[in-house]
Amino acid sequence: MSNRFITSLKSRKWRWLYITLAVFLILVIAVSVYAYQKRDGMLMGAINKAKAKLLEKYDMDLKIQYYAFQGINAVQFKNIQLLPKNRAPLAQINDLTVSVKLWPLLFGDVKLGEVIMDNATVSLVKKDSISNYDFLFKKQKKDTIENDNPKQNLAALADRLLKNVFFKIPNDLDLRNFELSYKDDSTSQRIVIPSAVIDGGDMESKFLLNDHEAAWNLTGTIDSDNQECDLRLFSDKKEVNLPLLQRKFGLAVSFDEISFRLDKANRRNKELLELHGQWGFKNLKVNHWRISSKDVIFPEATMQGALKIGASSIEVSKESTVQVKDFVFSPYLKYIHRPEKEIFLAIHTDKIKAQDFFDALPVGLFPGLDGIQVEGHIQYDLNFALEFKRPDKLLFSSKMDDRDLQVVKWGEANIGMLNTPFTYTAYEDGKPMREIVVGPQNPNFTPLDQISRYMQISLINTEDPFFFKHKGFEEKAFKLSIVTNIKEKGFKRGASTISMQLVKNVFLNRNKTVVRKLEEILLVWLMERSQQVSKKRMYEVYLNVIEWGNNVYGITEAARYYFGKTPAQLGLGESIFLSSIVPRPKKGLNFFDWTGHLKGNMLRYFNTYGHIMTKTGQIGIDSTTSAYGFYEVVLQPHLRAARPAVIDSIDTLDMGDDPLLFDDLGEGRAVDNLEGVSLPKTIKKMSHPEKQDEETAEPEKHKRSIFDKILGRNKEEKEKTEAETTNAPKKPQK
Repeated sequence: MSNRFITSLKSRKWRWLYITLAVFLILVIAVSVYAYQKRDGMLMGAINKAKAKLLEKYDMDLKIQYYAFQGINAVQFKNIQLLPKNRAPLAQINDLTVSVKLWPLLFGDVKLGEVIMDNATVSLVKKDSISNYDFLFKKQKKDTIENDNPKQNLAALADRLLKNVFFKIPNDLDLRNFELSYKDDSTSQRIVIPSAVIDGGDMESKFLLNDHEAAWNLTGTIDSDNQECDLRLFSDKKEVNLPLLQRKFGLAVSFDEISFRLDKANRRNKELLELHGQWGFKNLKVNHWRISSKDVIFPEATMQGALKIGASSIEVSKESTVQVKDFVFSPYLKYIHRPEKEIFLAIHTDKIKAQDFFDALPVGLFPGLDGIQVEGHIQYDLNFALEFKRPDKLLFSSKMDDRDLQVVKWGEANIGMLNTPFTYTAYEDGKPMREIVVGPQNPNFTPLDQISRYMQISLINTEDPFFFKHKGFEEKAFKLSIVTNIKEKGFKRGASTISMQLVKNVFLNRNKTVVRKLEEILLVWLMERSQQVSKKRMYEVYLNVIEWGNNVYGITEAARYYFGKTPAQLGLGESIFLSSIVPRPKKGLNFFDWTGHLKGNMLRYFNTYGHIMTKTGQIGIDSTTSAYGFYEVVLQPHLRAARPAVIDSIDTLDMGDDPLLFDDLGEGRAVDNLEGVSLPKTIKKMSHPEKQDEETAEPEKHKRSIFDKILGRNKEEKEKTEAETTNAPKKPQK
């Protein structure tokens, strides 16, 4: 009994299923028949709607001489024209047949099935500031709202974009005589595609530049249904530059081959899209003055891995790898857009032959390293993490294992020449000023042991306190530089060590390219690692080549120019002053008043660095009796400014911060890197002159002179100081 009942239920279930399918099939047939009968009217309505939209949004006429259905799902058009109002014609197509797939159409997706196009032209014309294609770059209100939506799902946006691209690629394509041209007041280019064919996913096409000036081939496979592709673009001739780029932007680009492969697109859910694939190139040549003064040749390189796009993040997966020749490394990059902007970067290499790394460097990008030969192995790890709203939490870690690295032969930048006399070329604004012999042959060359000890320690403190301890780089300075520049939203603080400044001055050209800093870092790494040049010799060369004023180079010329002294005769105050102007050498004379004495706003700088040197035991406590030599600094008479008509003593002792001097306080390295050194209260108060009167207010009987205020002392301190230092130098007259 029970078996019969179950059988009866099953038969009823199947019966209802058959009935439902039959009803659905009847409805589909009915809708199809109705649509077939009404399709001409529907096509006309769609075309009229497109015409109205183009006219309303883009002020453009769409003209079609003939259109009609061909078969069930194909439409043929003849003589199509796109005509912007009061501008040159944009496009014309003589014959176009397009078919769409019916099944995706039922779900609202328009997917091309077959496209046949014959004799088509697209002409981009710009005359003066008016073009016939500017509508392509107009931002519509709807797009603006969508793009600015803070809750926008990046994965969904990328998914829609990917589908739109592949849905517009037909399964079968037969294109003949397609021409794309560009013309403005000074430039004209034309690309002709004599034929392009997609047959069952196999693609083959050719692009001709102007009158067969160059030819490129595009071959490969495209599976628009599964959204996969494997394409190669290569040139018939070697070193053919891409059109327009050189004439419009001064950028010359050529390549032997560029390849791109998209293996699969995984949609984990609505908030995660994974794209797996590979891209690469062979012999990519680039020339632009912002990159290098020479052609830069990137050898064969490939990158493979996955791009993960989330609802509010974009990530290059950790499994991704980049290979350039025999050098392989693993990059990781993640950007989080919401709720707060964050960026993560990591680079990792296994232990590799060091020569493989240098062989992989693009030829011409780092001219100083061309021809270098090394032995040994290296292994590198970089970790970087930044929260834009909390830059102080920056994570920055750079670790290089180069214990067995040895330089066998230097390249164009011969670091070893620092150990011998050599000729240094001084530059100004990218132009050579004069040549300077760095060695005993030059009477202005001063050995390190003949330079005042005050000068040596002052410059070390202001420019690079840990020069004799680090290996060319100071990680804390790098972090502080990044944090400061992010906070200030501009380049306000550098992180250059003396080693880096030396390499920049002696070995690098003055072309301000985007990669010069990277070349500087590589050369410093090799110089410090090789230990072929001692730290003392580096410092000696540095002191003898850096700029200290207008056409003033080296410590000998600087001491003679400002004070009429030799480097050995420089006192503490003169040394602190010369150290202070290294970041801005041409501003040196601005800090003296007409009497030849330093302006009052320099005193805080002297107190800051003088206190550091005293606290760390580099100078004796007795050096403080004259504000660290501040009042002993006197400029040579012939360099002084003219006596002003009206003399205001307060102006010459102005305590305001000089922005040229205290922007970075000598790049801030001494204060920021010397741990455990605290400034005395008087100096701290002087850092905030606007609060000074409130914090140091005293009874009427304790009124202080201007010099007492400058030195931050009260009456009792003044009396004690005068008793202990009866031989203190006199103050300059007002």
